[in-house]
Amino acid sequence: MINRRQALLGGLVIAASPGLTGCSAEAQTPILVYKSPTCGCCNAWITHLRDHGFDVEPHDFEDMAAIKARYEVPGDLWSCHTAIVEGYVVEGHVPAAEITRMLAGRPAIRGLSVPGMPAGSPGMEAGGYTQAYTVWSFGETGNAAFAHYG
Repeated sequence: MINRRQALLGGLVIAASPGLTGCSAEAQTPILVYKSPTCGCCNAWITHLRDHGFDVEPHDFEDMAAIKARYEVPGDLWSCHTAIVEGYVVEGHVPAAEITRMLAGRPAIRGLSVPGMPAGSPGMEAGGYTQAYTVWSFGETGNAAFAHYG
């Protein structure tokens, strides 16, 4: 026979077991995105991030050059939006998989960038046309290729 203490303990175990209750133990990773209020591709990239488990907080900002300067994004790596996640800078249409890989590895870099707006990158999917592009890391030691697509 189960006593009251055993029943209470069993209930606590079940409540604390996300797989049994349907709750997720993994919280979404928060990411702050600065973007122009008129940029549609930025919104498409935000959707890409949300689809891959990020908790996106978008902020419309008119002077994106000031944001890029504040976070020390090199001029040759600029794109249309700038994001901040766990102390890293993410510039442009960086795939969620590369952001996740960066966060898992915690490299000694300032951030990642996909310069410009390459066709086929997340948020820039249009008509099936794609072009090759590089995800760059940047920081105190300079820029380096982090991943290649296409």
